[in-house]
Amino acid sequence: MRILVSSFHFHPSIGGLEVASQTIAGELAARGHEITLLTGTAPGPDCDDARRFAYPVVRRPGAAELVALVRRAELVWHNNISLRYGWPLLALRRPWVITHQGELYPKAAPPRPAKWLKLLAVRHATNIAISRPVAADLPVASVVVPNPYRDSLFRPLPGATREFELGFAGRLVSDKGCDLLIEALAGLPGSPRLLVVGSGPEEPALRVRIEALGLAGRVVFAGAHRDAALVEQLNRCRILVVPSRWAEPFGIVALEGLACGCVVVGSAAGGLAEAIGSAGLTFPNNDGAALAATLAGLLADPARQEALRAAAPGHLARFTAAAVTDRYEAIFAAALAGRGRAGAIPR
Repeated sequence: MRILVSSFHFHPSIGGLEVASQTIAGELAARGHEITLLTGTAPGPDCDDARRFAYPVVRRPGAAELVALVRRAELVWHNNISLRYGWPLLALRRPWVITHQGELYPKAAPPRPAKWLKLLAVRHATNIAISRPVAADLPVASVVVPNPYRDSLFRPLPGATREFELGFAGRLVSDKGCDLLIEALAGLPGSPRLLVVGSGPEEPALRVRIEALGLAGRVVFAGAHRDAALVEQLNRCRILVVPSRWAEPFGIVALEGLACGCVVVGSAAGGLAEAIGSAGLTFPNNDGAALAATLAGLLADPARQEALRAAAPGHLARFTAAAVTDRYEAIFAAALAGRGRAGAIPR
């Protein structure tokens, strides 16, 4: 198949959508499909797309180039709908598959043209949701296919020391809840240590709060890391905490932590619980007392930690690049055959 992939956010931007686009596109290219990826993300200073990716990456195409790309494609896949890159499909009829990484539009969004155009577009496309909560929020039928993690990269490293009892990996912004974890840390017995992997605008306030709580010797900020460097950081932790304050649509970081041998504790709302599955524990969003109690119980029970780690490989099997791409290949084939919008979507 000649597949045009639209991922408005992409490398070097960091996020779950970017990882999913890169992973699935790479796996499809390895299987012999002709992939072209277009994105609105500008290249970074050291961004060598030709060396890094096994398919061409077209950044910020103009109108004429966009029309030519759509015309050449046999199928168009949007990893999150982009009206900026979807408008040629109004005239050039191609099978259109849209993966929804979250809500289609904000609940309180006024009836603007973009809202109605998105509603029109999804009714003429094959729709995929990354989790059951995302599917439940869509105004059209969809099939649930989770995001993959990079199983060729994320793994336990030989000789990992696990010198930190707790870890956090993510942007240091209020929605991610690192402040909630720091408050919980202050009340935990045994003086466990926390490794914070990430950066963001909340870091100065977090450092001030850590000082006020007397935790300066127990919290280490490692900065932002990606790829192999992130694998190394995750392998320094026994328990990875994903304390998001909002209902995450999914949670690739939970899969990455599980794959690196961490027990994962995360917020229960949204799709994050599906990523954690039976290989970790959840607590109610924004409930610092519940988070502290969950962590205290887990830290005091090494046998339970080992039992949860033992459950990780079986849970992760459905999230590998190959397993998820199998689902996408079948959906693309059905859409190309004209069956996608009729409801005959492989499940």
